[in-house]
Amino acid sequence: MNVLFVNPPNSGRSIPEERYGITSLKQIFRGEPLALEALAAGLDGHVSRILDLKAEAGEPLRVLSDALAESRSDVVGITGVTCEANVMLAMAREVKRVSKATVVCGGMHASLDPEHFNRPEVDYVIQGLGKASLRELVDALERAEDGTGITGVARTSPGKPLALTPRKFSSRDLMEEQPPRYDLVAGYRDQYVLSSLGLKVGFVASAYGCTHACGFCAIRAQAGGRYLTHSIPAVLRDMRLLGDIPVVRLIDANTFGDPKHAAELAQAIIDAGLGKRIIADVRSDTVVRHPELMALWRKAGLLAVIIGFEDLSDEGLARLGKRNTWRNNVEAVSILHGLGIRIVGDFIASPDYSEADFEHLGKTIADLHIDLPMVSVLTPLPGTPLYNELRERIVIHDLDYYTLTNAVLPTRLPEKTFYETYAGLIKSGHAGAKL
Repeated sequence: MNVLFVNPPNSGRSIPEERYGITSLKQIFRGEPLALEALAAGLDGHVSRILDLKAEAGEPLRVLSDALAESRSDVVGITGVTCEANVMLAMAREVKRVSKATVVCGGMHASLDPEHFNRPEVDYVIQGLGKASLRELVDALERAEDGTGITGVARTSPGKPLALTPRKFSSRDLMEEQPPRYDLVAGYRDQYVLSSLGLKVGFVASAYGCTHACGFCAIRAQAGGRYLTHSIPAVLRDMRLLGDIPVVRLIDANTFGDPKHAAELAQAIIDAGLGKRIIADVRSDTVVRHPELMALWRKAGLLAVIIGFEDLSDEGLARLGKRNTWRNNVEAVSILHGLGIRIVGDFIASPDYSEADFEHLGKTIADLHIDLPMVSVLTPLPGTPLYNELRERIVIHDLDYYTLTNAVLPTRLPEKTFYETYAGLIKSGHAGAKL
């Protein structure tokens, strides 16, 4: 079968831009569509193509229509995060308008809120890791079957609830014997650049999922609360497949979730002499418990880590379900800076912030000497515990605004003041940022 995978265009909207002319906060999602490359890898024997509408020039729906005419696709797979959910449906409608292809929607928002895609323009929804699920579905469609009984897959039934049986994810779902189809984005490769370094960056997965249960986070839905690691040979293979690309972004939610595996992987990278600069996510409590692991990864080429600091107090962290302490955050910064590892620090600004709260956050970021601070606005994503907790307070339900830089809850400050103060914090935090 001919399968067209579609990475949706940048589609998030910006309240501060639209209402107040503040253009510095609009969130842009960029980067290689590794999820689609992995899904395509699982479809050996079928013909796959990736259309990256974040990298394509031209009006997205027209580009999609032209691609459908050219590829004569039997199946179209569309993925995306929450702020892309509406445009995913728009693309699904376009597919149905110009072709007879079967439309399958998956990705992070489909995993969190599959009912959003229970619409006439969508034929199937896949929840969580989709590599093995999609393979089973495409094989079934080729046999003229409807995919009934495939766990993690639901045929849409507009007007009725989805009949979706959750999948119990295991290492089998990784299908790691099939490497990502990096070749399918060869034409876009020059656009996947780490702007702060001016270097090409490639994505590799060493693990999927997370066992933590942070109330605001979408990752738990990826593997049903499990943490699944790729084998070390598979990770090394994928890094080599990126050729001379100098920077590797490990896209795992937590590369160091299994410290033993992480140590073995770092040593294998050192022994292989790959010479890559690496960026990865880590929890601050892991850094504090395993400073020797961070030192080993520094030798392996670890350039920078992304840490979710989130809140500035133990009470705030507990409210977010973070299961961590501010003391760990501070100690981790000291350890990483001592090793020469740069820090991308993620912080969450609450819509309840006062000007004093913003000032305190800015001072804390400066005092910690965070190399690249990233501040998002607390956003209850549908399907998360935080959404269930705060849903009655939500005043903006249009998912286009769920970019993590819009307040979808009422702000304590006058709205314009909130966004002006937020934008000022971002500007000052990025003034001397480096990576």
